[in-house]
Amino acid sequence: MAGTFEVWNRGGDSYPSALLALSDPPDSIFAVGDRAVLDRQIIAVVGARRAMSRSLGFATRIAATLARSGACVVSGLAIGVDAAAHEGAIGIDAGRTCAVLGGGIDGGCPVANRDIRDRIADDGGLLLSEWGPGVKTERWMFPHRNRLIAALARAVIVVEASTTSGSLHTVRAAFELERPVGVVPGPVDMGYCRGSNGLLNQPGVVAIVEPEDALGFLSSRVETVPPRPELSDDEAAVWDVLANGAADVDTITQRSRLTTVRCLAAITALELAGNIECTMSGEVRRR
Repeated sequence: MAGTFEVWNRGGDSYPSALLALSDPPDSIFAVGDRAVLDRQIIAVVGARRAMSRSLGFATRIAATLARSGACVVSGLAIGVDAAAHEGAIGIDAGRTCAVLGGGIDGGCPVANRDIRDRIADDGGLLLSEWGPGVKTERWMFPHRNRLIAALARAVIVVEASTTSGSLHTVRAAFELERPVGVVPGPVDMGYCRGSNGLLNQPGVVAIVEPEDALGFLSSRVETVPPRPELSDDEAAVWDVLANGAADVDTITQRSRLTTVRCLAAITALELAGNIECTMSGEVRRR
């Protein structure tokens, strides 16, 4: 996993403002990756660890559909539906995902998911945790992680959950925060789906029967992500920062993690290639 972690303190510019909706927002958040993904519309996709294969496939398709439409998919990087959701998002060109870890920022996920964690951190995604490096994962941390997932998201989608599934913690937090909830209906005779199916009785809960149904949680400002042109690593870093609109050079430099000289060189190259334009106000935006 490349890169060092940052610490975002409450009240600072990088601290996710969505977390302030919680009754107990963390004082600090540890982060690895690209802060810019939080500027996208964020949808949570969560569910069972021991999910049926068709549920895993559907979670992947939902996440891919959302990522293709410019949204960021957030989940908890657990085995099962969480991992499938992250995979679905990062499998799309310019797709982005955010993983909230249930442990220290340098771990916080099952061994089987370390490859996904590293790909998220290294390929334009974001890892977040309430806990710093070296903190061992404990079961009591998962509800804390789940409330952060619910707070970051504008809606929560559940793909398969038993009545004891931890993903129901995320749903309860979503209800408290008045976030919309979507549920993928499962077979009525399967205990694995009893918790998620039961949510369909709750007022306002939306049934997600096709991946495209998830797009109903997005506002109209989200547009399909265009294919990224062939770019150098530095140019790609600048290009990704501009995914959500114009930004000034200082912001681009900070979020791209480039030195000022490298950032300016990349901006110049992109402008000469006709991929971006510099406005009279001093901001840079994609063409």
